[in-house]
Amino acid sequence: MALSDFLADLDALAAEAEAAFASAADGETLEEARVKFLGAKSGRLKEVQKGIASVDKADKPAAGKRFNEVKTLIGDAYDAARVKWEQSTKTAGTAAAFDVSVPGARPRLGRLHPITQTIAELTDIMGRLGFTVTEGPEVEDLWHNFEALNIPLEHPARDPLDNFYLAAAGAASGKRLLRSQTSTVQIRAMERMKPPLRIISLGRVYRPDTADATHYPMFHQIEGLLIDRHVTMADLKSVLRLFARSYFEDDVHIRFRPSFFPFTEPSVEVDMSWHDKWIEMGGAGMVDPNVLESVGYDPDEVTGFAFGLGIERVCARRHAVTDIREFYKNDVRFLHQF
Repeated sequence: MALSDFLADLDALAAEAEAAFASAADGETLEEARVKFLGAKSGRLKEVQKGIASVDKADKPAAGKRFNEVKTLIGDAYDAARVKWEQSTKTAGTAAAFDVSVPGARPRLGRLHPITQTIAELTDIMGRLGFTVTEGPEVEDLWHNFEALNIPLEHPARDPLDNFYLAAAGAASGKRLLRSQTSTVQIRAMERMKPPLRIISLGRVYRPDTADATHYPMFHQIEGLLIDRHVTMADLKSVLRLFARSYFEDDVHIRFRPSFFPFTEPSVEVDMSWHDKWIEMGGAGMVDPNVLESVGYDPDEVTGFAFGLGIERVCARRHAVTDIREFYKNDVRFLHQF
């Protein structure tokens, strides 16, 4: 066989094999083409290889070289077709599994903590009653936390076991502590403002209480203060009743029980009944004249009332939570309910 005829057969075989691999519609067709051209026993390439024996001896090196080139060319064409088919199959399978018409999974969105929600709602309610929000520091001095509130040096409320004192050098007058009540804010407000005064403060307070269902070492209070002429206990009860009805949105009752606080006189414990269950919410009373005098007010000219309610207790009562410690466990399953 002439070398030119052998080379022509190789070129024709390569072109036919490349076309067959490229046009294979599926894996089965591609495999049939591989066996047809590259089969070890009866493949077309194997048949053409036998033609080398009939080529002139002088042309055998050239025939063998070209045969190896065509063999590699056909093998590469098959590999390229196989990879292309596998990729298209994988893409088709992914497309089939992903249905763009199906609604996606809704991402979990964050939300405000129930205590934060309660603070916002209480702020709105008291704002509609004419009270303005004011703030004060959580680290306080003894004057604002005790002395201005008519709590003398020997009073048990100043005991180190009942307060979080901060380490400080110097005399006792220089000590500081984490505030034990938001009443400190009313002192600061009265120091810089003149009557009439109608404010609330909402924030964290700290007492070394043993954590239980109704107590926690850190909790939140809402403190209300109204200073004006001719303010009476009737005004205090009216404000608290409006507050309770606005927040609980149902039949709710208020009752006062006589009590004692150094900074109010007379003083009362405030209970609220909602769904036939009474619960203590905080303390209240008429601002003691000594407190008014400590900030430069004339108790003969103005009077006022103050109240302090536990926000955790209000929130727990609203949502039927029996243990306020649940608010601080950071259990998403619990918090997700609010």
